[in-house]
Amino acid sequence: MSQSHNTRIVLASRPQGRVKPENFRIEEQPIPVPGSGELLLKILLLSLDPYMRGRMDDAKSYAAPVAVNDVMEGGTVAEVVKSNHPDYVAGDIVLSHSGWQSYAISNGVGLRKLNSEAAPLSTAVGILGMPGFTAYTGLLTIGQPKPGETVVVAAASGPVGATVGQIARIKGARAVGIAGGPDKCAFIKNELGFDVAIDHRAPDFANQLKDACPNGIDVYFENVGGPVWDAVFPLLNTFARIPVCGLIAQYNSLDLSGNDRLPALMRDILKKSLTVRGFINREFVDQRPAFFEAMNAWLHSGDVKYREDIVDGLTNAPKAFIGLLDGHNFGKLVIKVA
Repeated sequence: MSQSHNTRIVLASRPQGRVKPENFRIEEQPIPVPGSGELLLKILLLSLDPYMRGRMDDAKSYAAPVAVNDVMEGGTVAEVVKSNHPDYVAGDIVLSHSGWQSYAISNGVGLRKLNSEAAPLSTAVGILGMPGFTAYTGLLTIGQPKPGETVVVAAASGPVGATVGQIARIKGARAVGIAGGPDKCAFIKNELGFDVAIDHRAPDFANQLKDACPNGIDVYFENVGGPVWDAVFPLLNTFARIPVCGLIAQYNSLDLSGNDRLPALMRDILKKSLTVRGFINREFVDQRPAFFEAMNAWLHSGDVKYREDIVDGLTNAPKAFIGLLDGHNFGKLVIKVA
């Protein structure tokens, strides 16, 4: 694609079940021109995250869906290349929400300046961005792990799950991570320091999880749903806390009825005094200063580590995103746009 044009990836059609390449369309348009009080941003990095699957459906949610023929949405790191805004100059690096395109216009609302010398720019959409903040707020505000308790997290090699397990360890809890495949399990146990790593693809997964949690589960950080939840559910202790962050195993499903599990779930919520709470991290915006202070300290000390999966080229975003939904990524998935 020519650098003299703005490459955009738009939602061509809404998926029916699994996302397919034909649900996206790559377009080239002239680079937009900023007006009075506006900025022209050149996108450097694009974050790909599971929540984007929900934005592809025309369904009521906590945020409006992407309209057909509109640019796919997403968090980005960008460089200001032209500014008609008093607070920004060419060369500034900013965190923005510019979506799947190579250039964007901004009026400055919602931008945050980044210091490339303080941390790698990719961390602004990873460990120091939305995924890290999601892990921090969901685990500490809802999960509230205590020393000696057992914290289980699914998708534990991903950017949220990996951070959840490491913070649980910092707080004195046992961290049991569930991931897909031996490489991811080895990573979370040997490099991130989880107490136990379990492969959800193993035929005896449920038994392995039970053996890993002899005293039950006190906190389950839910990223996945599906068969993983089925294995976790019987092991939940009285007063267990379940922050519900994502349900990636169900995002492509056309039929969510399945077997009626609601009576059993409601029975145990009552019988075991369970706390089950879904959350969106913007609910905890007041915690951002504390998060940045804590996470920067943990990164500096080595108590928290992270892994990134960098894919080169904006036009590879659809394939990479489909792979994300199938668990092919290993770490925080970022598209290097420029």
